[in-house]
Amino acid sequence: MEKLKRYLIFGAGLFLSSFGVSFITKADLGTSPISSIPYVLSLQLPMTLGEFTIFFSLLLIAFQLLLLRKRFPLEHLLQIPVSVLFGIFIDLTMELLSGLNPQSYPMCLLSLLGGCAILGLGVYIEVLADVVMLPGESFVRAVCQTLTKKEFGTVKVIFDASMTICAGLLSIVFFGQLQGVREGTLIAALLTGIIAKMFGRYFSFLPGLLFPQKISENDNGAAAA
Repeated sequence: MEKLKRYLIFGAGLFLSSFGVSFITKADLGTSPISSIPYVLSLQLPMTLGEFTIFFSLLLIAFQLLLLRKRFPLEHLLQIPVSVLFGIFIDLTMELLSGLNPQSYPMCLLSLLGGCAILGLGVYIEVLADVVMLPGESFVRAVCQTLTKKEFGTVKVIFDASMTICAGLLSIVFFGQLQGVREGTLIAALLTGIIAKMFGRYFSFLPGLLFPQKISENDNGAAAA
């Protein structure tokens, strides 16, 4: 029963994350780093942002398989349906936000910040559920396990920066200028993690409220030790 609850909570977090990504994208100041390559491709090629997100996520899963080989846990294959669902959610929320087209720069910035807040909440809820990682984070973890001894956070920053640079280069190749990668991409990269941590502090009571059995088990284990 608790496992089902965790997956339902994760699904809610996944939807909020997709809504946040779409909100940021509709602000027209660039999109989040992990979505930057799919977004630039969607501006040039006849596939949606959600469809390119699915394709890109599957590519990251394939890279994990290459890096980890026999050490790739079978449960990590859950990233495949999660990736498909995330892509579907992105296209759905982009459609829901079709009427959001801020014109002035202050309104664009306000939409961007709202999107970062929603995305940060979604990320917090996904972490709270503690069932599966999205392919981007899981790929970073695989790199940490096989190619470098650097900490996860450091490699994640390098990964996000690499995605943004690649998206910028693609944009220049396609359009002769930066399109889909702007100051909003940097703002989203800086703010999302901070906002997720803030939610973690303010809602620190939630794990015990939602998963009392696990808290009880941890307490019993500590007492036994």
